[in-house]
Amino acid sequence: MKLFTIGFTKKPASTFFDLLKNNNVKTVIDIRLNNYSQLAGFAKGNDLKYFLKEICNIDYTHNIDLAPTKEILDNYKTKKIIWSEYVDQFTDLLENRYMAEYISKNISEFENACLLCSELKPDKCHRSLVAEYIKKSYQESNFEIKHL
Repeated sequence: MKLFTIGFTKKPASTFFDLLKNNNVKTVIDIRLNNYSQLAGFAKGNDLKYFLKEICNIDYTHNIDLAPTKEILDNYKTKKIIWSEYVDQFTDLLENRYMAEYISKNISEFENACLLCSELKPDKCHRSLVAEYIKKSYQESNFEIKHL
């Protein structure tokens, strides 16, 4: 199974859509808490859904159950908590939302899907945490995560 992640910040639309298309992504799963910000440009929820379908024939879903709460996100952004605390709080949140059960029941939703967030790089972004959480929940030996 292959699962992708992507951030749209500092990516021109052509690069963003080419990466998705060239990797045969079937669905973009938007895991941002807020998918309607004016700063999102081409990646605003309804616009992105349209562009993905028209340009790449890719489906779009928005799943806020895979997003951090505003409180956790704000605490990290304002440096009230450090990355390791963010990781712990976010992982606890996924557990409290019973996401492992959801993932195992709906694993086909994640096949050739791409987790979308705004951050440029995955290393300090919750999309990498979600991808690893999905991998851990699924426990398939040939599971591959690819950050675009």
